[in-house]
Amino acid sequence: MLEQVILVNEADQELGFMEKMEAHEKAVLHRAFSVFIFNNAGEMLLQQRASSKYHSANLWTNTCCSHPKPGEDTIYAAHRRLQEEMGFDTPLEKAFDFVYKAPFDNGLTEYEFDHVFIGNYQGNIQPNPLEVKDCAFRTFENIDQLIATEPAIFTSWFLIAYPKVKAWHLQHNK
Repeated sequence: MLEQVILVNEADQELGFMEKMEAHEKAVLHRAFSVFIFNNAGEMLLQQRASSKYHSANLWTNTCCSHPKPGEDTIYAAHRRLQEEMGFDTPLEKAFDFVYKAPFDNGLTEYEFDHVFIGNYQGNIQPNPLEVKDCAFRTFENIDQLIATEPAIFTSWFLIAYPKVKAWHLQHNK
């Protein structure tokens, strides 16, 4: 069965379901989540997306992201995908949400109501090679420098979410 996403309005109220690729082809607003994991040194865990991904392949992004399935709580989906993509789970805190729209060169568009979750993790990371090419903890300073000099190595949604997450993290870790 084809994977479905939850269609929503700008207030994140469910409107129905649509096959995932169709939602990306038609640029229909749907529910998503992004997970940002930090270590005790305050470094952010980035992943480089696998080369087999249907968009944004080989680009660096947040720890993991995806879409909840119909009937699935968003926080549950975030934990599920963290385990599926990175091989671990950890407590997550809802930080904020935002809506973004990002068209891709292949004709697909991400138009998402994105729920952002933050967590802390110190243990072993076992990325799924079908999802993740590489991963690394990076300081804000290092990420800022890379965004300034090589923004094309990052996913479009990471470039939108990162300043919001950085501000949230700095505010909540004074």
